[in-house]
Amino acid sequence: MTAVEEEPPRALLAGASRRWVRLLPWAVAFVLSVALLPTTIQVLTADYGLNGGLASALAVAQAAPLLLAVVRPLQAWYVIFAADVAGALALLTVDFKAQLLWPFPPMEIVGYVGLCLALGLREPRRTLLLVWLATAGANVALGFFAPNGTSAMNVLLTILSGVVLVLGGALRERYDAQRRLAEQETISEAERDRRTLLEERARIARELHDVVAHHMSVITVQADTAAYRLERLPPDVQEEFTSIAATSRESLGEMRRLLGVLRNEEANGELAPQPGLTRIGQLVEATARAGVPVEFTPCDADVPEAVGLSAYRIVQEALANVVRHAPGAPTQVSVSVSQPEPMSEPTTESGSEDSARLTVLVVNGPSPQPPAAPLEEGGTGHGLVGMRERVRLVGGTLDAGPLPDGGFRVAAQLPLTEKDFT
Repeated sequence: MTAVEEEPPRALLAGASRRWVRLLPWAVAFVLSVALLPTTIQVLTADYGLNGGLASALAVAQAAPLLLAVVRPLQAWYVIFAADVAGALALLTVDFKAQLLWPFPPMEIVGYVGLCLALGLREPRRTLLLVWLATAGANVALGFFAPNGTSAMNVLLTILSGVVLVLGGALRERYDAQRRLAEQETISEAERDRRTLLEERARIARELHDVVAHHMSVITVQADTAAYRLERLPPDVQEEFTSIAATSRESLGEMRRLLGVLRNEEANGELAPQPGLTRIGQLVEATARAGVPVEFTPCDADVPEAVGLSAYRIVQEALANVVRHAPGAPTQVSVSVSQPEPMSEPTTESGSEDSARLTVLVVNGPSPQPPAAPLEEGGTGHGLVGMRERVRLVGGTLDAGPLPDGGFRVAAQLPLTEKDFT
């Protein structure tokens, strides 16, 4: 059984937003201690005629624990309550004037009332009730030993302590209620944001399903049935339709995984295998069948799954841009691993330069003129944004931009060590 370490107690009003409010309990406790300590010694010795040494000991026991009350008011109450009762009994040994308060002189009442306020702000109702009953009981018991007869002033501490305990408890409960209300409002706001996010994800999933998935399904069916619907198709045309159907089915599979992620908050769709370096060759083949001459330099290195997926998506988007904006342009795709070179001096950077990195390079020349023409004259720019986001997630770098001859270059470097995934 493991021991659970208790958190150190917090000072009164430590959770307040304003600094002066957090410092207020310490200031009040300090002022009371500094003011009551010499006052108690002076009153007990000069007015009540108590021995100086005993008066000093009682004054320290009654005033100094007020500083402790800021953090541990109940423990401070044990000390001060015992010191006040002991002081009342000590005063029975001396002859003092009848008009002086007994059993608790005025300075003891002031300190005790301040202590009760601290108790009310910290302790639960049951503890406050027990404290008040102990105070009333001590006052009643000491009343039987009153040297000058009973007086209404004897119950002053009982009344004042009860009022202050109730006031402090009410303030604490009001603060707790406001804090719980604020927490509930925060939770409700978070739930509203979460519900809005889920509704937006569901809407996007419906749009993807109704628009994209429908058209992809039509393409797949048409490509699969072309050989049966159209007579005397040449073998190369049949092979082209077969390639189109295979690519469409693969796109539909990825679309279903994406819809699963959008519709399921736990993202169970991500449990399906994700494409990596081994699938880049299929992308190149599909692009070549679309009329783009592509040279591919593969890499069979074992890389982290996140890096392989990022490399695949970068090549996929880059080749898609070539097909859309520069059809027929000669293209080179290379994927390689660069090993760190030994350095004579330590680098001043964060250390990512001296680790193995996966380099993904896609370079295409200008589109031939004529007969090919761009399928799209412009674009949204979302493809490059998506590339940069994927590269950033794995801690890599991306360099993409046009070339002087009219081509385009995409170069990404992705770290292969876990320490670089920041």
